[in-house]
Formats: sequence, C-alpha cells, structure tokens
Amino acid sequence: MDLAAGLKGRHVLVTGASGGLGEHFARLCARCGAAVTVAARRKEKLDALVRDLLAAGAPEARAVSLDVADADSVTAAFAALHALHALPDVVVNNAGIAEGGAAIDVDIATFDRVIDTNLRGVWAMSTTAARAWRDAGRGGVIVNVASILGLRVAGGVGPYTVSKAGVVQMTQALGLEWARYGIRVNALAPGYIGTDINREFFETAPGQAMLKRIPMRRLGRPEDLDGAFLLLAGDASGWMTGATLPVDGGHLVSGL
Repeated sequence: MDLAAGLKGRHVLVTGASGGLGEHFARLCARCGAAVTVAARRKEKLDALVRDLLAAGAPEARAVSLDVADADSVTAAFAALHALHALPDVVVNNAGIAEGGAAIDVDIATFDRVIDTNLRGVWAMSTTAARAWRDAGRGGVIVNVASILGLRVAGGVGPYTVSKAGVVQMTQALGLEWARYGIRVNALAPGYIGTDINREFFETAPGQAMLKRIPMRRLGRPEDLDGAFLLLAGDASGWMTGATLPVDGGHLVSGL
C-alpha cells in the first residue's frame, strides 16, 4: 500500500509548524500532494515555509497565526479557514514546549505554561475541529504528537511527562467518543529525535550515556517518523482510533 497516496488531495493543518517536527510534517504532507495550512504563534516565520511547500507540490499552502494555548486564537483560526471554505481534513496537534528542572523546584507558572500548550491546546484544537466536522456532517482525522515520555517517565521533565501522558489518555477518550461521527483520533509517540536544539547535548557524556539506553544505539531522525505519521494521517489506518504508536528505536522496551 502506498501510504503517501493517502494524503493526496487532502487538506492538513499542522500546529507548531515554524520549525522542528511540525515543519518536517508539513513538508512531508506537501510532497504527498496535500494542501497544507501551517500554524504557529509568529506567522512571519511561516512565510518562507509556505513558499517551499508550494514549490514541493502542495496544491495549496497557507499560514495562519495561532496560539494553541489561547482558546480565542484557536476559534479565530478555524473561523478564518471556514470563511475560505478550507476546513482541514486532518489536524496534526504538534505544538509543544518542554520546560523542566527538578519537580520540587518547578513553580506553578512553569507547570501551567507546559500544560496550557501541550495538553489544553490539544483539547482546544481537537474539540474545535470535531465540532466543525460534526456540524458539516463529515468525518476527520486527528494526529496528536505525544511522546514516549507520556508512556514512561524520566527525571527533570515532570510537567512535560504529565502533559504527554494526558495527551495519550485524551487520544483514547476522544477516539472513543468521536468514532460515531467518523472522526478518528490517534497519537504518534516519538522517542528521542535529533534536532539542532538537542544535538549538542547528545555529544556530551550524559547524552552519550542516554544513547546507550536506546536499543538501536542512535537518535531518531525526523524521517524515521514518516511511515507512522502517514499511516495515522491517511486511510490505511481507517479502522484505528484511540491508539498511540511509539516510534523510538526500541527505547520503551529497553531494560530498566
């Protein structure tokens, strides 16, 4: 089965698309022939990406200013798309932040920032999309970007692990409730993916020690997520909902 074909002609909305995995997923969707809406808080960072998406074959590409932690911003973004007759077929909840430290020292404001973006934002995006699909009499697909830290804990990132565990549970709850509307909700749970942000850390002794705990003995690359992403976003997963799919080099099954 050609997983890429499952997105051809679809409209995909990706949050947190100004860099990292959000940008990667947006480019992947464009190469598969999907119309793409990229969303982030600072729209100006998305303009160059939109040009690249069009050059990569996306039939349409647009940018919207969106802060997932602000419910009014989410409502406004969907209203703007509705006015353009551009309701997405697939919503990718990728926006997220990671602030941490020893839990005993984390103040409540830091905790709230992480939860507001990583968990409350996923709820706001998902429920807004689901209401729009229900009212339009059609189904839709939600792909939540969770983490293996929603399934297993690590020290020093307490708020993040709590938020991602919430995303995993939310995926199940919404998948259960919305199956009757033809709305599928699944989650991708990446392991440690090498990016410009963390590459320097993984060259240090603690970073190298962490790599040794990954059975495949290497960091993941963004493209290692492509197959699972395309599966969840397209029709090949048509009988899947409420599932969380880890892609982690075997990290979750490594020994304690």
